[in-house]
Amino acid sequence: MTRLRSVQKFLQLGCHRRSVCPDFVEITNRYSPFNRYPSSMINSGPDSGLSSGPDSKIVFLGTGTSEGVPRVSCLTNPDSDCPVCPDAIKPGSPNRRRNTSLLVQRQLADGRTSNIVIDAGKFFYESAMQWFPQFDVRTIDALLITHGHADAVGGFDDLRDWTNNAQEQLPIYLRQKDLDSVESLFFYLVDRNRQTGGGGVAKLDFRTIDASPLEIDGLAFTPLPVQHGRNYEIFGYRFGDVSYVSDASEISDETANLIAGSDLLVLDALRPARTHGTHFTVEEAVDQVRRLKPKRTLLTDATHDIDHVPLNTELANLKDTEGLDIQYAHDGLAIEIEL
Repeated sequence: MTRLRSVQKFLQLGCHRRSVCPDFVEITNRYSPFNRYPSSMINSGPDSGLSSGPDSKIVFLGTGTSEGVPRVSCLTNPDSDCPVCPDAIKPGSPNRRRNTSLLVQRQLADGRTSNIVIDAGKFFYESAMQWFPQFDVRTIDALLITHGHADAVGGFDDLRDWTNNAQEQLPIYLRQKDLDSVESLFFYLVDRNRQTGGGGVAKLDFRTIDASPLEIDGLAFTPLPVQHGRNYEIFGYRFGDVSYVSDASEISDETANLIAGSDLLVLDALRPARTHGTHFTVEEAVDQVRRLKPKRTLLTDATHDIDHVPLNTELANLKDTEGLDIQYAHDGLAIEIEL
């Protein structure tokens, strides 16, 4: 209850403005305390330069921090007072969280389905086992990386299942310094001549990028440089009117300008109250929403300090008091968009 009370107090102190909410349409989200979302929430618009299509969606393959939820140490501790981890092992619990990862799925004019994945961390293969069959994902057209930490690249070895059995090779877009991190972890993936085992090694096509906008499988992405701790810059990405910032502790004014006008912002919010050197807290994330003014925000990268349903119920109060549409996403959440 201490975690929830800290957020309740913050919301009571912070809810001092009121604004008129736009028109709403119904979108199904079985874990949300409300199911009304802005009708214009994530349309790319006629001037975006992107091909429009109603059959596009994003799917949250993972919404948890590096360790995931539940923690084994909570499950095996007879004196643990953690309510979230025991709930997370129940079938269908929104508190079950793998490493942050996103699927961008589009139905193209030629009839092909495009599947672009952002990040493949330590829990990626488990996420794919659950969600890829549900969303008819057979192949991955491209993998886009935010940074070189294990929660973003730790699942690279498992990519062999796709390149050995479903597709010839897999393009991976990442910065040179992140490729250097991958090489230190998986030297045999970067240079396949150095493999020593007898198993098949993933055929990965590494393509280095910088902060310039890029196009992947016909979709434009704009890198969003953010700080993930002191002196460590990583990328979020904007595509259409969606801005995805899964790990951040600071957003510069320059990047804020790139995010401006987003219909949907996906934002890092690690835990309530206690500050962290490399991530936003819930309170800091809400302040960023006030600053960036997206139409809708979905929070991600949560620890076991986040109890999904009670905290979303509290966050829902911000819609009435400030017109802020903020909720935590959960693994498997799918949102229809136009790109």
